[in-house]
Amino acid sequence: MTIYEYEIRKPSGEVTTLNAYKNKALLIVNTASKCGLTPQYAELQQLHDKYADQGLSIVGFPCNQFGEQEPGTAEEIAEFCTLNYGVTFPIFAKIDVNGPEAHPLFHYLTELTGEDIKWNFTKFLVGADGLDIARFEPQVKPLDLVDEIEQLLR
Repeated sequence: MTIYEYEIRKPSGEVTTLNAYKNKALLIVNTASKCGLTPQYAELQQLHDKYADQGLSIVGFPCNQFGEQEPGTAEEIAEFCTLNYGVTFPIFAKIDVNGPEAHPLFHYLTELTGEDIKWNFTKFLVGADGLDIARFEPQVKPLDLVDEIEQLLR
């Protein structure tokens, strides 16, 4: 199974896959609206604005597993992201990223990188081939990834 085949849910509940992002660099982030790192949404949006036309897609997956910092409904999360940070990249339905209920996509990503996710805003940068995957911990700010992103987009 490739990264593009995992089923994910849109906030509406509709099931889709990451297949729309095939042959693009992809930044996958577990997010939260009530976290000290929540302002990273602004930098994620900056990356989206700068690199979307060059082949980078950013996708957010809200998660309430860390300090219950994402308690809202899908609609509340989407509204928060749009109103507070102008987010236009896709934010999917809330998921678990660790444990027995972890979403299969995140189970796959953590298996590849060798450890569970420790906090909100862990980032996975995926090459256009879907195989080249690098992990960045929450304290690494999105704009700190510019060099890695530009290498993938060459």
